[in-house]
Amino acid sequence: MPRPHDAPYILGMHSRLPERETVLHSWTVQDRWDAPTVVGGEGAHFITADGRRILDLSSQSECCHLGHQHPRVVAAIKAQADRLCYIANAWGAEPRARLAELLLEKSGFAGGRVFFTLGGADANEHAVKFARQVRGRPHGLVIARDRSYHGASYATMALSGDTRTRALADPAAHRVIHALPPYAYRCPFGTLDDDACGHAAAAHVGELIAREGAHEVAAVLMEPDSGTNGIVPPDSYWPALRAVTRAHGALLIADEVMSGFGRVGEWFAWQRHGEAGRPDLMTLAKGLTGAHLPLGAVVLSADVARALEHEMLYTGLTYCGHPLSCAAGVAAVEAYEDEGLIARSRALGRTMFESLRALQRRHAVIGDVRGGRGLFAVVELVQDRATRAPHAPWPGAPAPLAALVREGLEAGVAFATRGNLLLLAPPFVIAERDLADALALLDRLLARHFPSAEAA
Repeated sequence: MPRPHDAPYILGMHSRLPERETVLHSWTVQDRWDAPTVVGGEGAHFITADGRRILDLSSQSECCHLGHQHPRVVAAIKAQADRLCYIANAWGAEPRARLAELLLEKSGFAGGRVFFTLGGADANEHAVKFARQVRGRPHGLVIARDRSYHGASYATMALSGDTRTRALADPAAHRVIHALPPYAYRCPFGTLDDDACGHAAAAHVGELIAREGAHEVAAVLMEPDSGTNGIVPPDSYWPALRAVTRAHGALLIADEVMSGFGRVGEWFAWQRHGEAGRPDLMTLAKGLTGAHLPLGAVVLSADVARALEHEMLYTGLTYCGHPLSCAAGVAAVEAYEDEGLIARSRALGRTMFESLRALQRRHAVIGDVRGGRGLFAVVELVQDRATRAPHAPWPGAPAPLAALVREGLEAGVAFATRGNLLLLAPPFVIAERDLADALALLDRLLARHFPSAEAA
């Protein structure tokens, strides 16, 4: 007998086989995957099948800015589903038009255009495609950066300066070259000053453009702030990079997939620098819907959009600008604004950063704490503060860190790590008491698992 349309099918959905036998899980060795099943969420917590409430200190993949099951976004998805679930991009859709309008307004890209994608990786691929088309260089070079991440498709693996995928894609085949990073704690240019490292890294990009020839370079693609590879550039870096790209006539693409929508205290990270930091294109995903539904976007400046106005776009995605996802995006943007969450990320991020600096004074294993512009921070663990010797060669992780994460989860807090790094990116709706308790737990776990490194 057919199931009635209004039957709550999901409530009766039970797996006959364990998930580890049927699903390939990303960024893991399959026979080591053993994660609990999550059945619900509320605010900064998610709920496992055995009833545990886990505080989410990483917003999952740094994407649940609004927490789990934000009522406004859930309601918008339901309302849009009742009206229209899907229409192809060849037709207009009200939520798509409204979301594009909001993105142009919040970014100040008056007269620009928005191209919607399914996520961050294809947003970055399309930004490069548009930049090459605008410059009339279909095979133009793109300069990206070591210690960066732009996605895991073949093209975005080539763009990424990521040790995990370096052997899987050929940057040269994709016409990509990599610049040294503005990694001030271990500055590849030998500077001891953060601002000097930022200026040196930007100048290095200029040197690469000059070496290859400005006529060969179509674009420079960089993350302006936070990233899972642990780089938080000095304040001097982005405006200096913008000046360099303008001087050489290269389009600048800001990958705001992770840093956008308040993660670093502004709607978009480049806005901290005002007009001196304005890119030609920027890419978005993650916080665009608060991860309630998949959606990415490329936001084009007026100049770039004008150059494409009378040209065919040889690209398309079946679900480009999906009405359900765009409705979620509209609700997310309105929630950030109406609930003051961008300002809350900025204020609470300062508090979190000060607490982490206090932990650094107590635990010698903490070599550096970076971030603090919003609810994002990187804690780098070292063997020796004086020499800055890493606890494990990158991208390896110190063995005690896995135990720390495991005990944290047992205590009801999910910490995220990468190599020697702890990455903290809680939802903007996290209660101040919950954040304080989680940092107190981290304090105890550091003392337990790295006792020889306790500071005097």
